[in-house]
Amino acid sequence: MNPQILIDSMVRQTTVLVAQLATSGGLRAPLSHLADQVFLELSEELDAQGLSRRVSADMFGMALRTYLRKIQRLRESASARDRTLWAAVYDFVASKEVVSRRDILDRFLKDDEGLVRGVLHDLSENGLVFTTGVGAEAMFRAATRSELGRMHELRGGAIDELVWALVYREGPLSRDELEAIVAVSRESLDASLARLASDGRVETRQANGAVTWVARRFALPLGSPQGWEAAVFDHFRAVCQTIAQKLRQLPRSQPDDTIGGSTFTYEVWPGHPMEEEVKGALARFRTEYGALRNRVTQFNQNHEMPENRTRVTVYGGQSVLVEDEDEST
Repeated sequence: MNPQILIDSMVRQTTVLVAQLATSGGLRAPLSHLADQVFLELSEELDAQGLSRRVSADMFGMALRTYLRKIQRLRESASARDRTLWAAVYDFVASKEVVSRRDILDRFLKDDEGLVRGVLHDLSENGLVFTTGVGAEAMFRAATRSELGRMHELRGGAIDELVWALVYREGPLSRDELEAIVAVSRESLDASLARLASDGRVETRQANGAVTWVARRFALPLGSPQGWEAAVFDHFRAVCQTIAQKLRQLPRSQPDDTIGGSTFTYEVWPGHPMEEEVKGALARFRTEYGALRNRVTQFNQNHEMPENRTRVTVYGGQSVLVEDEDEST
């Protein structure tokens, strides 16, 4: 077994996904804290696996003292989220009715002028900022909320589905634990929890004087106009959790497995007798397992659920890649 090859390959695939998420919807999410976050969470997971700090430090290629100091430093700043030049320029333009390129460059005089110009171009290309004129006197205006539409609507409901998914998958969670995971302002999180509690999606439990948040169910309607972040998180977590459980059991597949996954690839083309059958696999999966979930939910609502119960997560996905042999040569 050579886990290093597998780890390297999975890291490459994960970075592709992170890059897509960081630029989705025309946004540019801060990434400067990512390396430190990965280091800290990896070190904590190695602790959870029972490895000594000395062994963990060696796996990172660090002396034990350096390793411990880095962990301490990162934990002290874990609640901070860096802001990018992209976000700072956008906020500055948005704070003005209109502003000239000259004024923007003066405001960010300490930053590389080429980077600032590049950010302005990117903001304009993505429709977040409108511009008119040329040269130093070119004028910029941030798009209004109505102009941005759903891409930049700052409705509170925008994080509700993600909070709901986190509470369901990671709960019970205390208020402080949830705030550390979600990384939004306390006011935004409290407002989201209040909305979720009002419609019964989350609830609180009290034990030994401590209050935690839990959710009995989590389901996003197909075609929901918001909550895609929660859907991505839920699917990605299901895949990672299944792989982790399989590794703990040794990855030997059996016909009667209750933990694991299978991947099937089919090559079809227009006019292929099984093209529609293959491409319709996702729709059939959703229909069958959606109906099963509804039946289970209905039964559970009419019966008292025991404290000791089994949570079974079933996931399915489908991608379609059009290959052109002429383009690959």
